[in-house]
Amino acid sequence: MFLAHKTTLMALSFSIPKHSLPSHFTTKCHLNVFALPPSFLTLHHGFRRLRSPKFSAVATQITETPTPPPRQAPDIDASGGRIVLPTNLSSERLLRIRHTCAHVMAMAVQKVYPDAKVTIGPWIENGFYYDFDMEPLTDKDLKKIKKEMDRIIGKNLPLIREEVSRDEAQKRIMAVNEPYKMEILESIKEEPITIYHIGNEWWDLCAGPHVESTGNINRKAVELESVAGAYWRGDTNKPMLQRIYGTAWETEEQLKAYLHFKEEAKRRDHRRIGQDLDLFSIQDEAGGGLVFWHPKGAIVRHIIEDAWKRIHIQHGYDLLYTPHVAKADLWRISGHLDFYKENMFDQMEIEEELYQLRPMNCPYHILVYKRKLHSYRDFPIRVAELGTVYRYELSGSLHGLFRVRGFTQDDAHIFCLDDQIKDEIRGVLDLTEEILLQFGFDKYEVNLSTRPEKSVGGDDIWEKATVALKDALDDKGWSYQIDNGGGAFYGPKIDLKIEDALGRKWQCSTIQVDFNLPQRFDITYVDSNQEKKRPIMIHRAVLGSLERFFGVLVEHYAGDFPLWLSPIQARLLPVTDTQLEYCNEVNNRLKANGIRSEVCSGERLPKLIRTSEKLKVPLMAVVGPKEVETQTVTVRSRSGRELGTMAVDDFISKVKYAIENRTFF
Repeated sequence: MFLAHKTTLMALSFSIPKHSLPSHFTTKCHLNVFALPPSFLTLHHGFRRLRSPKFSAVATQITETPTPPPRQAPDIDASGGRIVLPTNLSSERLLRIRHTCAHVMAMAVQKVYPDAKVTIGPWIENGFYYDFDMEPLTDKDLKKIKKEMDRIIGKNLPLIREEVSRDEAQKRIMAVNEPYKMEILESIKEEPITIYHIGNEWWDLCAGPHVESTGNINRKAVELESVAGAYWRGDTNKPMLQRIYGTAWETEEQLKAYLHFKEEAKRRDHRRIGQDLDLFSIQDEAGGGLVFWHPKGAIVRHIIEDAWKRIHIQHGYDLLYTPHVAKADLWRISGHLDFYKENMFDQMEIEEELYQLRPMNCPYHILVYKRKLHSYRDFPIRVAELGTVYRYELSGSLHGLFRVRGFTQDDAHIFCLDDQIKDEIRGVLDLTEEILLQFGFDKYEVNLSTRPEKSVGGDDIWEKATVALKDALDDKGWSYQIDNGGGAFYGPKIDLKIEDALGRKWQCSTIQVDFNLPQRFDITYVDSNQEKKRPIMIHRAVLGSLERFFGVLVEHYAGDFPLWLSPIQARLLPVTDTQLEYCNEVNNRLKANGIRSEVCSGERLPKLIRTSEKLKVPLMAVVGPKEVETQTVTVRSRSGRELGTMAVDDFISKVKYAIENRTFF
């Protein structure tokens, strides 16, 4: 499975009760909470237009997406009293505001810091940014820049579009000594060159769109969020720039809602929770982007893997385990050395042969298929693997569990006949729903991507595969959007994004038909006429990667895992050390019944309870002299709710029932 392990902006469908908004909200942001999306594509006059990414991939494409932009209608839903945030797609006015804010910010920077050189400044899904060649900035500097932005907005300066020749644009750039703009101009192929002016005080190469004047921006709905370093053109050999991120909205209420959401997202950050709950770590001694699963995190991973394997076996998949390395020639046949080399680790020489850490699992599964000659009667063939892969990522792009260098994909491949595609796709949709529902995800956004201009495979098979994907979705009853021409060159695909507790959308699941690898590896079967034919190959993943999915789970539940998934389900808390022996006896009985429990002692009871609540242990069984005498436990939940005193057998029965039925206690 070719999983493009990239961090992009996550779709957000966010609403909060109006009454929960703070009357006065300020924030100091030292960290860019929301990552820059790689879905910025063609550079046009210094700004990148948003559209669906296209890649030259070799197998399945999964775009990993962990940050939040809103995705519903603008303004306030009066009927529900809830603020619903607009998006750049739903509100052209908002997009124009954000684009203009980028220009206003650049103008303000050069007013406050005349020696600053400008580069590019696009809108992004939650606001805008601009890159500058200048001395490092601080939060105090951002306040100065925002004050100047407010002054510019208050002057109500018009945004004026001008068309000039390339020579004229070059003269103007040289006159203001902007070397980065000169490089941008060289990359522009269209003529004439368009320039946008803010009044007669500042201009930039730009294709638009913008608001009519700076007065159309509500300065109380704009905030500068953070500053970060960014290499020019993303090239580590080029200058380090200062990137200022800002957010802009149509109304002050929308900004407050966004900031409220952002604080909640920060509270749920899986990196902080992972450290607080001792779930995982990334050790500098071992290297960046390499995840260490601690005992508590490892038990949750075990539960995820166990459920995944059980469901796959029930759905007719055979499980595989394949090597972590292979000869480099294998990746040459698959095409990865041609199309994906920059994301692969360097090769290693073993006994005068070159070997490569695997960046994906597809070629291995094909080799398993090729081990013998197949008949049409053998199909469909379904194989699945939790396979660990290794991708080279720049250290500056690594982000907790969301962007790492080593991760485990829940990878599977289906080999089938042409007329089996629809049923197999429908089966994958059913399996996907079953797995995601177990973990509390029941809201999805589904996209179907069709044939791009450049592709492999004949018209007939593309049409048949695309219709099969559509029919399977229709049979499932899921609504979906069609991205015409958005498929990979080797086949159409279905992408599914799950919605978390904050309304953020994360792409995890993908289903992709592949006409390329079967041809590259020359895999065949014998049909009913004893002729050799090429099977259809389907790539699919449900969770994407275990590391990233675990990070999503942590943030979805804010670390408060449901009882069945919690690493420690119950803690026994003795009032004094006198009850320790009884607690250990009860603990052994709980463990014998498959309940994950532990004894915690050595502190006063109130502190033991507070510590357990802080560590988000679902159940606490308090034991004092009375409980020892009556052979009972007094149970309370992590929320502080008293659940009563009960016999140990009753406690065990209730916990087991709650675990088996995915309920609380």
